[in-house]
Amino acid sequence: MRFAFVFLLGAALLSSPAAAQTGGNAIPTTTPGLTISLGTATPGGGFPLYGNAFSQAMNAADPQMIIAPRNTKGSNENIPLLEKGELDLALVAGEPAYEAFAGIGRAKVRLKILTAIYSNPGMFVVRADSPYKTIRDLVGQPVAFGAKGSGLPILARYVLDGLGLRQDEDFKAIYLDRAGDGPAMVEDGRVAALWGAGIGWPGFAAVASSVSGARFIAPSAEEIARIRAKHAFLKPLTVPAGSYPNQSEPIASLGSWSFVLTREDLPDDVAYRLAKTLHGVEPTFCKQLAQACETTAANTVAAAPKPELIHPGVMKYFREIGVVK
Repeated sequence: MRFAFVFLLGAALLSSPAAAQTGGNAIPTTTPGLTISLGTATPGGGFPLYGNAFSQAMNAADPQMIIAPRNTKGSNENIPLLEKGELDLALVAGEPAYEAFAGIGRAKVRLKILTAIYSNPGMFVVRADSPYKTIRDLVGQPVAFGAKGSGLPILARYVLDGLGLRQDEDFKAIYLDRAGDGPAMVEDGRVAALWGAGIGWPGFAAVASSVSGARFIAPSAEEIARIRAKHAFLKPLTVPAGSYPNQSEPIASLGSWSFVLTREDLPDDVAYRLAKTLHGVEPTFCKQLAQACETTAANTVAAAPKPELIHPGVMKYFREIGVVK
């Protein structure tokens, strides 16, 4: 998919995430503008929530460059769609991005990083009255590991592998058609736990807000050390106290950063303009969505596996503002 210049009325749709998420069609604009497609994930997960807020903040700041979010199956679909040029931008979780950049199980991608979006501390959530207290307690139990095609099951696979556990053999692994289906399955007992990641993740928020309440299960300090000894790219991360209802203590875990990636041939001037606009809306975006407080130029430089993976147009802007030399 390449940029489309559109002349349509439908101004109301410009501010409607629901309308944008119904498919890959360009969002109508009241004036000629550049429409950029943004792949997210299945409804009910963190990527559509973030993608809608990202689009709203960016479109308000630069209405001549319209970002149109589109539901997809998640990271594992977004990467090939970017490679084929059927998406301009897409949200991709840290683990699929790591594998794609490193060429693990596939050829290395030539995609580029527009921005780091937020860190993803991985953990399980169970009902507050559940008997399960540790990861080992969940062995043999039905566990929802996230939506098919999303990055969450990949993060879980690395975490569990570091503990000598096999996701599909040691658990009754369930993969969801829609990320939003998981919380109800925890509440009604169809699964013992739901795996997820991040601060403000909708699945965790839903379970924590339910009648039964929630308890979170993350790797212990000893388990984190074991996991990192085998998978050093995973970083220690903390979920601050109060990130979810009735979560009074911080939770130590580990994970990686998710990114907005671009297709390989996204023009430098477009990437520069996107980076400049995003940097300008950082304070507004943070107020709009808690997870977005981590979406900063400085975090992008720190989170990128290698500087050369950041889009050249973005790096040009970063040099201008002194984030990189």
